[in-house]
Amino acid sequence: MKTSGLVEGVLRKLETALLDGTYPANARLPSERALAEQYEVSRNTIREALQRLVARGLLRSRPGAGVFVSDQLRTSTASPWGQLVTDHPAVLGDVLEFRRVLEGATAYYAALRGNDEEHGRIRDLLTGLEQARTDDDQAAEASIDARLHEAIALASHNSMFLHLHASVLGILREHITLNGSSLRKLDTEVSGQLLQQHRAICLAICGRRPEAARTAMQAHIDYVVSRMESA
Repeated sequence: MKTSGLVEGVLRKLETALLDGTYPANARLPSERALAEQYEVSRNTIREALQRLVARGLLRSRPGAGVFVSDQLRTSTASPWGQLVTDHPAVLGDVLEFRRVLEGATAYYAALRGNDEEHGRIRDLLTGLEQARTDDDQAAEASIDARLHEAIALASHNSMFLHLHASVLGILREHITLNGSSLRKLDTEVSGQLLQQHRAICLAICGRRPEAARTAMQAHIDYVVSRMESA
C-alpha cells in the first residue's frame, strides 16, 4: 500500500510537470536515477510511474535513448481541425478570433509571470527574427515566428492556456507560417510591419507591462486579419 501511494504521488508530480510545460512535447525526461533523487523515492517507484504514463500515451519509451513526452495532447485537438482549416478557408477567421483571445491573454500573463530565463528566450527569438528579416529569409521568419508564440505561451505559467495552445499548436504553427509567408509575398512592406509588431510585443512582455503586451498582441492579430481580408 505504501509503495502504491508513492507511485501515485510521483505520478501526480509528473503529470503536473507535463501540464505546466516543465517537460514540453517531445522533450526527453531526466534519467530514472535523476528522477528518483529529485522525488526522493526508489528507481522502481519511478519506473512504475513512467510505465503508467507510457501506457496512457503521455510518454513514449525509446530503447537506448530514454523516455520522451508524446504530443498526444497537441494532436488530439489539432488533427481534425487542421484538415478542416485546409478544406474550409472560412474557418481561418475562427482561428484568428481564437488566436486574438488566447494569445492576448498569454502575452498578458507572460509579462506578469514570466521569469528572467523565459524572457531571455523571448529576447533571443526576437533577435533571430530580426536577423531573418535582415537576411530576407522568409522561411526562417515564419519558423521563428511560430517558436516565439510558443515561448510566450510557456512564459504565461497558466496550465490551461498552455494546454489550449498545445492542443491547437499544429493549427497555429501552420496558420502562422501560412499567414506570414503568404502576406510577405504579397507585400514587401509586410515583413517590416510584422517585425515591428513582434518587437512591440516582446518589449512589453520583457518590460513586465501586461496590458501593453496584450494590446500589442491583439494589434498584431488584427493586422494579420486586415491584410488577409485585403488580399
